[in-house]
Amino acid sequence: MGRHARPADQMFRSSFFLLASTLTTAGLSFLFWVVVARFYPPEQVGLATSLISATSLLSYLSMFGLNSTLIRFPAEGRAARNGQITQSTALVLLVSCVAAGIYLLGLPWYGHKLLFVRDHAHLAALFVVSCACASLNLLVKSVFISARMAQYNVLSDGILQGLAKLAAPVALVGFGAAGILGSAGIGYAVAAAAALLLLRRRLGFRFDFRTRGTRLREQLRFSVASYVSSLINLAPVLVTPLIVLQKLGAAEAGYYFVAFQIAALLNSVSTAVGEAVFAEVSSDPSRFGELLRRSAKMIAVVQVPAVAVAVVAAGSGLLLLVFGGGYTEAASGLLTVLAVAALAVALNTWACFGLKLAQRMKQLITANAVLACTTIGLALWWAPHGLVRVGCAWGIGNLAAGLFATAALLRGRPSAPRPPEPDIDPGPGWSPVDTLQLRAVRLPGPTAGAPPSTAVSSAATPAERYRP
Repeated sequence: MGRHARPADQMFRSSFFLLASTLTTAGLSFLFWVVVARFYPPEQVGLATSLISATSLLSYLSMFGLNSTLIRFPAEGRAARNGQITQSTALVLLVSCVAAGIYLLGLPWYGHKLLFVRDHAHLAALFVVSCACASLNLLVKSVFISARMAQYNVLSDGILQGLAKLAAPVALVGFGAAGILGSAGIGYAVAAAAALLLLRRRLGFRFDFRTRGTRLREQLRFSVASYVSSLINLAPVLVTPLIVLQKLGAAEAGYYFVAFQIAALLNSVSTAVGEAVFAEVSSDPSRFGELLRRSAKMIAVVQVPAVAVAVVAAGSGLLLLVFGGGYTEAASGLLTVLAVAALAVALNTWACFGLKLAQRMKQLITANAVLACTTIGLALWWAPHGLVRVGCAWGIGNLAAGLFATAALLRGRPSAPRPPEPDIDPGPGWSPVDTLQLRAVRLPGPTAGAPPSTAVSSAATPAERYRP
């Protein structure tokens, strides 16, 4: 049991910390908006939510799939890994700043009420810097996940960001909507600074712009495909609220937003487990099938009871009571449907992570296209019949995509993904070998005569790859 117990235990540990990070961020964000609602008028809150939502979206779009690449294909050796992280950081920061600038330039076409940000240089700079810090924070989270040190995401992205953001709104109340945006920007900046400090102290990271061995160019196709699939996956999340707004009105759009945010906490279970197994299999591809099966069991054990509790709480109105009686009456049915749909989301998330690990990117993109087309199409058709039908569209879309992705994954039988090409020349006489032997060639290990299993047990851990 000794050698095989650690990866499963590590997967459970990583899943726990990733879920803890999500819950911590959600809890402190909820308190942040409670404070904001008490000290700022609704008009300023509305403007600020639009700006903060734009910041989150632009930071996500600035990733270019590099967050997945840093987990799936970490460069070997401290110098190469430092170069990989440095180049990824520079590209993401550049893209996020350019994207924020383009967003501000386009405000006359889609955001007349937000033009005050573009018209004042200091507010425009605040918006651009907030986007850059949010992007950097997202990227560094992937580095900690890859190193199997997700506990530092709880500290930087969860606790420190949340507390910094929570402390600022009262002090900045005189600045109106800019004060709310500034509070969020302070949170992003604190989280990004703390993450970089932890990278330096715990993983020995130093900025290094050398390109040799970073593997970013070699894995460009994977990065682009991962980015495209993420964009398609994001489409129903962005479009469905707009459909609700246009078909049912602003009040129903508010009810939908609140119910969907609560259901998102249920969906974070499968996402956390998926990210953990993504990091584990990337570290040891030979355990792909085993860890994929273990992750499915883990999701089922946690997700099913959580959904049952959420359904009962939604039906009784307890989850929505804190938002007021109107939400309890209008959104209880929707929340119940979205809670049940979390099972379909879990299936889709698990299967799509499996496809990404197996590098079956065409099938992954197709699965996300099924999700987007089914969800958006049914939402357009059913929205006039009420919010519950819109929730059903979300569940059916995820179920259809999940079944397609699972069939695609099982069609080739889950096995170890093909190993990446070595970034160093192993010397004359080298011949292709299996994944385990390849690890013995690339990482410090025993003498050449030792059996493959011995070589694996002596391989460096992911965290040790970063340390000086």
